Amino acid sequence: MSKQNDFTKAILNLIEAILKALGYNTTKKRTWHQHVVPYEDGWAVRREGNKRITSKHRKQSTAIRKAKTLAKRYKADVIIHREVGGIRYRINHED
Repeated sequence: MSKQNDFTKAILNLIEAILKALGYNTTKKRTWHQHVVPYEDGWAVRREGNKRITSKHRKQSTAIRKAKTLAKRYKADVIIHREVGGIRYRINHED
């Protein structure tokens, strides 16, 4: 049984080394911070680290409201961006 545990640990270490070499961060914890970003003709909500859009909105205020709802659920932050891309404001929902 000990040989099997050692073999399993060796395989896991090998997989982790390969992922690190490919640029994946295996120790980084997933965050739920919500970003309100300009998108096409309106605004969008996107979770930090995602390429995919969570929701699209015509007005920034609607996108902010949606982001606040999601952030509150996961005790995360809302990061509001300007139209040119820079960060305008950050709202903290952690306890």
